[in-house]
Amino acid sequence: MNAPEAITPAAADAPEQGGQRAAVPLGKRVRRLATQLGPSRLAATIVFLLVAILIARFSWQLPLINAAERALYDARATLMAPKAGQDRRITLVTYNDETLFNTGIRSPLDRTLLANALGNLDRMGAKAIGIDIAFDSPRPDDDLLKAQLRAMRTPTWLAYAEQASNPNTIFYEQQKFLQTFIADVTTAKTRPTSVLFRTDDDDVIRKWPHRPPNLPPLMANALAPVDPAYADYQGGIRFLVPARAAAGQEEPVFANIPIDTFAMPMDAEMRAGFAELVKGRYVLIGGDIIDNDQFNTPLSRFPDAITGQHETMIGLEVHAHMLAQQLDRAWARPIPAPALWALAVLIVAAGGLTSLIDLRARWVALAFLGQMAFFAAFPFWLHGRGVDTTTLPTFGWAVGWLFGYAAVGTAARTIGSRQRAFAQSALGKYLPADVAAQILRDPDQLSLHGERRNIFCVFTDLEGFTKLSHAVTPETVARLLNEYLDRLSDIVLDHGGTIDKFVGDAIVAFWGAPLGRPDDGERAAAAALAMYEAGETFRTDLAAEDVPPIGMTRVGLHVGDAIVGNFGGEGRIQYTALGDSMNTASRLEAANKSLKTGVLISAEAAARSGRDDLVPMGRVTLRGRAQPVDVLTPRPDLVPERRARIAALVAAHAAGDKKAHVTGATALAAEFAQDASILFLIERLNETEKGESYVLS
Repeated sequence: MNAPEAITPAAADAPEQGGQRAAVPLGKRVRRLATQLGPSRLAATIVFLLVAILIARFSWQLPLINAAERALYDARATLMAPKAGQDRRITLVTYNDETLFNTGIRSPLDRTLLANALGNLDRMGAKAIGIDIAFDSPRPDDDLLKAQLRAMRTPTWLAYAEQASNPNTIFYEQQKFLQTFIADVTTAKTRPTSVLFRTDDDDVIRKWPHRPPNLPPLMANALAPVDPAYADYQGGIRFLVPARAAAGQEEPVFANIPIDTFAMPMDAEMRAGFAELVKGRYVLIGGDIIDNDQFNTPLSRFPDAITGQHETMIGLEVHAHMLAQQLDRAWARPIPAPALWALAVLIVAAGGLTSLIDLRARWVALAFLGQMAFFAAFPFWLHGRGVDTTTLPTFGWAVGWLFGYAAVGTAARTIGSRQRAFAQSALGKYLPADVAAQILRDPDQLSLHGERRNIFCVFTDLEGFTKLSHAVTPETVARLLNEYLDRLSDIVLDHGGTIDKFVGDAIVAFWGAPLGRPDDGERAAAAALAMYEAGETFRTDLAAEDVPPIGMTRVGLHVGDAIVGNFGGEGRIQYTALGDSMNTASRLEAANKSLKTGVLISAEAAARSGRDDLVPMGRVTLRGRAQPVDVLTPRPDLVPERRARIAALVAAHAAGDKKAHVTGATALAAEFAQDASILFLIERLNETEKGESYVLS
């Protein structure tokens, strides 16, 4: 389709400035909104914006939305998790399921094994030992373990929990036994440590816990020196993921060694061989047992890259991650509350102002995509910069932005709809609805100008209506004509066409202006056939009334260049199309009467119609035209094989194949003995020579 050769439309309410589109300033649009909205609607809009700000600030505390916030945080924590090689500062020593099977003791855990392991570890030069096992129930070998704990030279920390802060894991009698046990073994080197975790409502560990004053220091704080400024740090836990050594291979962040390795009898030489696994390291002892002491973390939400499973983490490993974070001083910086409030206000304001942007569609789309990119990328950027995003309301921002956009946009549309309804009702009395809508968007198009467009032109005419108008009352004529034109007008508009004018009972319409679409040809051809069929339905409906019968609706369709625009004078204008293509469509409509068809489509329009039910009706010279035209008519009533044989007949005539032409014409004349249009086609082909056109008089 040819591009327009003239004028680029300007924006609504905006004059052209130096040939460039001048948008209405955003401040002016805001002031107009505030002054024209009215007190009640303005108050409702402000309330809606305040709700949006509260959502954008407190989404972590809101039901349903907080689930989305947690999911987004887990995505950040997983995707931005540092990849680390094995941490040589920390070693895990664990009871695993094989250990339990070999000892035959499951609960409480075998304390003789632990005592023997502690004896060897104490001689291997560990920096400190943390034991994440609660000694809250008696065992026959308690005395052996107590003696070893009292003899420890390495700083050793024993797990402590109380019912008040951890009611789901320990009851009163267990707490009393645990307190007595720890009191019996406490020395300058052996002391209690809190193993309390903090889980969110979805049972996921994301943050460091609060340290109640009645509890001993948290294990990570107890094992290693802690910066006093972060002694009560409650931000996000930095979880590390293993760096892959090679394709399909990786080593865990923390070495995990079965406790059996250290519990066997060792001489000095053997102990020295194992010492490299322990010397100078923090040793954490606990359980690595299926279905026991397993926790969900942000890393559990997504399948593990190696196993494909949603992996949980043992409590001992969570302590190890917290200890590594403390050793690295990798504390996430909290976002101040005033900053969160400011961001909430700015984001809601951005949503509201976006709904008022008066720019070309591509710039509006760019602004929208830019803000969506901000919502998607900014939280990850903050997380990667060491900012604690466990309170960052990222989903709340999106919801708040949407509420702001909806609140201000709805208010603007309320004003605009009242103005547009009035203007469109006035313009609609003189111009087609789609042209009226275009002018409302761009008032400068009311200026008198034209542009060259490649358009699809449709002409219709109702046979016999003039005779009918002389036989009935004027009121009946008006009623029937309005009903008929309504039916055909709806078809044009439903198929995206522009109604040019009504000429008595005839409709002139075109596709491709003022707005062009890639499928204009398909729309126009579909509308042409639908208008013919609507005319036939109108004839049937009219038969039930006491009025003279009318004939068919004839339709002509052609495509070509035309000058489209507003033409007239200062007092009255009309949006119309001028040019040879319009005249050709008119002649095609009239040719239906001679060719005994209902719809005629030029070959140029047929090539872009996308229809496979068209039948060629030969080459004709239209009345008043010198250039012959190949014409086709839609025949959805015929099967493809019959349409193909008609096409073969026309092709044989055009090629001068006399034998094929005579054979085909004879067969088709018998087959279509009741089809006037096909019989007349055969007659015309018989009267003309190879490639000649039939001149319509």
